[in-house]
Amino acid sequence: MWRRSILLGKKKVLSSLSHFKDSSRVSKESVLPFVSFASRSYGSQLGFKSLFDDSRFALKGFYRPSSRNMSTTASILSSNKEGLKLLVTAGPRAQKIVGIWLFGSVAWVFSMVVLGGVTRLTRSGLSMTDWKFTGSLPPLSEEEWLIEFEKYKHSPEYKRVNRGMSIQDFKFIYWLEYAHRMWGRALGVMFVLPFTYFLHKGWITFRLGMKLSALFALGGAQGLIGWWMVKSGLEEPASEYVQPRVSPYRLAVHLTSAFAIYSGLLWTALSVVMPDPPSGTIAWVRGAAKVQKLALPVSFLVGVTAISGAFVAGNDAGHAYNTFPKMGDTWIPDDIFSMKPLIRNFFENTSLVQLDHRILATATLLSIGSLWWTTKRLNIHPAVRSLIGSTMGMAALQVTLGISTLLSYVPVSLGTAHQAGALTLLTLMILLTHSVRRPSMMVIKSLNSVPKTP
Repeated sequence: MWRRSILLGKKKVLSSLSHFKDSSRVSKESVLPFVSFASRSYGSQLGFKSLFDDSRFALKGFYRPSSRNMSTTASILSSNKEGLKLLVTAGPRAQKIVGIWLFGSVAWVFSMVVLGGVTRLTRSGLSMTDWKFTGSLPPLSEEEWLIEFEKYKHSPEYKRVNRGMSIQDFKFIYWLEYAHRMWGRALGVMFVLPFTYFLHKGWITFRLGMKLSALFALGGAQGLIGWWMVKSGLEEPASEYVQPRVSPYRLAVHLTSAFAIYSGLLWTALSVVMPDPPSGTIAWVRGAAKVQKLALPVSFLVGVTAISGAFVAGNDAGHAYNTFPKMGDTWIPDDIFSMKPLIRNFFENTSLVQLDHRILATATLLSIGSLWWTTKRLNIHPAVRSLIGSTMGMAALQVTLGISTLLSYVPVSLGTAHQAGALTLLTLMILLTHSVRRPSMMVIKSLNSVPKTP
């Protein structure tokens, strides 16, 4: 009897040991894929040590990782670091918060550009004859308003353009210029406070921090560039028959700087929330590479066309030759090279400046149309195809806005819409260029087993 009991006990012990061995093997097989997934997803953010500690805690009491498994996990993390380089290192929540902040800054700069266009079209930019880096309070009493108005009366613009202006009309243009300046300063505060907080939390990588610091410095310089531009309009014109206006060169620098800040912020924001472009299949990646070769020169052409618009605005060229497609009675005016030296005509001659802008706008529309037509036959990601279609539609709308603005003698509403349209078109080209860049090696390797689409 006792021998039978011993045999039964031995069988139970062996059965228990066998069950424990099986359960250990199952636990190991079931948990390792999760560890591998975590390595691929967050390895570059957390580092190997913390990931190994977390996985060891999950497996505590069941299984001790072997050196082979450890080397496999390390190789996965190494390939991840070589492939996908995240700009925010504190996980998806931090990535989302930083992305929202950056896209908010992008929208703010967009509104700054639009407000600047309104300020220029209403001739409000020269209403404030002095400038302080930190800004100041607006006039709060009638006496203070009279002091500011008296300063404006000594400006060339008042003497030659707005003589006899009422103080109520002066208040209108003053408030527009004041709003434009203070909106820019508010953007600086809204940018630097979250930036400082994110640096303190350690969410931002060194690479991202350097990019954002450079953009912030350019934003600070933008205020100085704006005053440098306004100051040129407060000087007496060379001839008594010339209306006072800001230098077209300085206006072009001011607008180009604004577009550069906007483009840099948008690209950085996209890189934070979308470290890798949409891929899907190897065929789509190859198609995107072909689109990129076409999109890059088109993006450059869009930027050059926008800058040429600054010279149109700086020379008031939109108020001349308000006909289309001809310029007056001819296709090409006779005086396009009337200035000496020859190079001045491209930046100061009203006729040639407007002709250049017409040619560049037409070339931009045709280039985007060619991009759209060529990519119809390519095997590309649906999101990329949709972006190309939207860009084509926006290009057609922008040309329509430009022609309407010219034929209507540049009303404030259409002129502002045309400037906003230029920035919208540039936005779509940046989105397209960002979406067709080459994916990381990690993503490309993961697509090797995916069959090509027909």
